[in-house]
Amino acid sequence: MDLASDIRTRLASAGDPGRAPDMQRYMKSDMPFRGVPKPARDALVRQLPALHTRAEWLDVIRRLWREATHREERYVALDLLRRYPRWQELDLLPLYEEFVVTGAWWDYVDELASRHIGSLLMAQRDAVTPVMREWAVSEDRWKRRVAVICQLGAKGETDLALLAFAVEANEADGDFFLRKGIGWALRQYARVDADWVRGFVEAHPGLSGLSRREALKHILTG
Repeated sequence: MDLASDIRTRLASAGDPGRAPDMQRYMKSDMPFRGVPKPARDALVRQLPALHTRAEWLDVIRRLWREATHREERYVALDLLRRYPRWQELDLLPLYEEFVVTGAWWDYVDELASRHIGSLLMAQRDAVTPVMREWAVSEDRWKRRVAVICQLGAKGETDLALLAFAVEANEADGDFFLRKGIGWALRQYARVDADWVRGFVEAHPGLSGLSRREALKHILTG
C-alpha cells in the first residue's frame, strides 16, 4: 500500500464516528470528518515511516490534499509539510496558493499563512513580498487574509510597509475573517511596538470596530 492510502486507512481506524458530526458542525465544514482528535492525529503522524526524498514527500502531500474525502486527510497533509522543514523552498509557493484557495477556511489558511508562507517570506523577502502585495488585493478573500497575517511570527523583523499595505487594502472590507485578521496582525505587532500600533489605529478611522478592539486588546492605556 502506498503511504497516502496507508494514511487514509490509519485515519479511518483512528476515527470516532460519534465525534465526527460535532467536529464537522463546529468547523462548519462541507467535507465530513473521521472523528480523529488532534492528539490521536499527532500520534498517527509520529508513527509514519520517514520520507527520504522531496519528490515522495510532495507526492504524498498533494495526494492527501487533492484526493481528500475527510477533513483530517488535509490536516495530515499540513502536518507533513511542517514535519520536513528542510524541504520548504520558494518553489512551494504555488502549492501553498492552491491549498489556500481550495481549502478556503480559517483552519487551513491560518496554518499555511503563519507556519509556511510566513517562513518563506522571512527567508526570501525579495521574492515573496511582491506576491503578498498581489495577494493583499486579490479577489480571493483567503489570499487577502494570508497577506494580512503572514507576519505573525516576524516580531521585530516585521516589514511594516507590507503590513500597512495589506491592512489598508482591506480595512473597508466587511468580511469577518479579514477584519479579525487585521486586528490579530496588529495586536501581534503591538507586542513589539505598541506605540506604532496605537498610532496606526488612530490614523485609520476606517478600521472596523472589531479590528480596532483586537488591535488594541493588550495595549495598556492611561
